[in-house]
Amino acid sequence: MKKRILFLIGDDPNYDQRMQKTCASLVSNNYDVLLVGIARSKNVKPLLPQPFEQRRFRIISKKGFWLFAEINFRLFFNLLFTRCDVICCIDLDTIIPGYFLSILKGTKKVHDAHELFCEMPSIALRPRIHKFWKRIEKTFLPKFKNGYTVNESLAKEYNTMYGLSYQVIMNAAILNYDDNVQVGKDKKLLLYQGAVQKGRGIEYLIQAMKHLDAQLVICGRGDFFEAAKQLTAELGLEDKVDFKGYVFPEDLKTITKKAYIGLNTLLAEGKSFYLSLSNRTFDYMHALTPQIAMDLPEYAHVNSEFEVAVLIKELSVENIVAAVQRLMQDDALYSRLQHNCQQARLVFNWQHEEKKLVLFYNDLFKNTEQFF
Repeated sequence: MKKRILFLIGDDPNYDQRMQKTCASLVSNNYDVLLVGIARSKNVKPLLPQPFEQRRFRIISKKGFWLFAEINFRLFFNLLFTRCDVICCIDLDTIIPGYFLSILKGTKKVHDAHELFCEMPSIALRPRIHKFWKRIEKTFLPKFKNGYTVNESLAKEYNTMYGLSYQVIMNAAILNYDDNVQVGKDKKLLLYQGAVQKGRGIEYLIQAMKHLDAQLVICGRGDFFEAAKQLTAELGLEDKVDFKGYVFPEDLKTITKKAYIGLNTLLAEGKSFYLSLSNRTFDYMHALTPQIAMDLPEYAHVNSEFEVAVLIKELSVENIVAAVQRLMQDDALYSRLQHNCQQARLVFNWQHEEKKLVLFYNDLFKNTEQFF
């Protein structure tokens, strides 16, 4: 019988490209995979067909403690009698049900750490919320000896905090050898894709549009989504900023290929953002879309290997405008970055990273020790 891996996420499986790649890769390497997530919206789109099993639970609570409690309750009690050989918890918001399910089932447990959860600005800058999550982190994270994260900086931080030796499996995009590298770019199309949350510089991007002859497309949602729309209206920029909301991965790829510049902004507030390496870094790279990114450790490291971005040291409206205008006006620079994207995607791609993922689970099952 195939080994069965249960993945727990606190979001909708339809829009989680990283988990779609992870689960599909493991299925193609002879594992049985179940991805379990949630749906918060009333107008939920049907689950997209995937090569792995999926489940999704409808959540009534909107935010705060009751949302956290309902997610944990639903995941735990709906999966009590689900067969699995290992449980993988994605970030801290699913670590409690994952831990207790692993104890009851006598299975191994894994932590997939996308970020430093407690150091995200939405948590780190709110003392009571931070204290709550930090207590969960200190209680449960040291119990997850097996795990992986998305870059070397985060792996070192987990080792420093809790002595955990997590492997690095980057969230690189899938290399499509059939991609047409001559896809026409819309020179006025600027793209931000990802979570629309505080600390990601969305307000700076919107304000920058007052000074640019361009169109900004924002793909994604988050706790700053409505505030961002309100700011756009207040500035009278509705005709220059297009909020797409959640976009299916395949549709997002099409938009990313057409975009002239990818925006990869962050406020370096807290270690999570400071040490991050965002998914969109690789999505822009693989779409041959030069990007504007922050001069933070992991982005600077990628750019030192392959110059694919214009880096800005401080997030400000002036710096964003200057970087966009530079890319729009300097054709030689733009062509160089595009060429470097083409070379970089041969190195930074999911085909390389999935080998490490499969090896991680192969080794996990070779080791008969149970981590309770």
